[in-house]
Amino acid sequence: MKIEQRENCVILVNDQADIAEFIKKINNQYDQSLVDKNIIVDLTLHAKDIQEKNLLLFEQLALEHSLKANKSFVIVIHDVNFNDFDGDLVVVPTLVEAIDIIDMDEIQRDLGF
Repeated sequence: MKIEQRENCVILVNDQADIAEFIKKINNQYDQSLVDKNIIVDLTLHAKDIQEKNLLLFEQLALEHSLKANKSFVIVIHDVNFNDFDGDLVVVPTLVEAIDIIDMDEIQRDLGF
C-alpha cells in the first residue's frame, strides 16, 4: 500500500491485486494515522482485477469512518457501474473527482450541514 498525504486528505493506493489484503492493511493503519483524515482509496492500478462485489468490502469501513470521524471516504476506480452504489459508498472514476467530493464535503461540514 502506498500512502500519499495531501493538504486535506490521504490517498491510499492499492499496489497489489488482493483487495482483502489491502483492506487489512488499511484497518491496521486506521487507528494509528487515518482516523482523523479524509480518505481516498485509489484502486485504479488493478481495476481490471477488481469486481464490484470486492468494492462492497469497503462499505463497513466507509460507514464507520463517516460516522465516527465525520470525514469523507471516497473510492477511485474507473471501470465500474457507479449507479450500483447507494449513498453509503462513494465511488468515482478519477482522482480529481475524489478530491472535488472531499472539498465539497469539507465546505458542507464548515457550513454545519
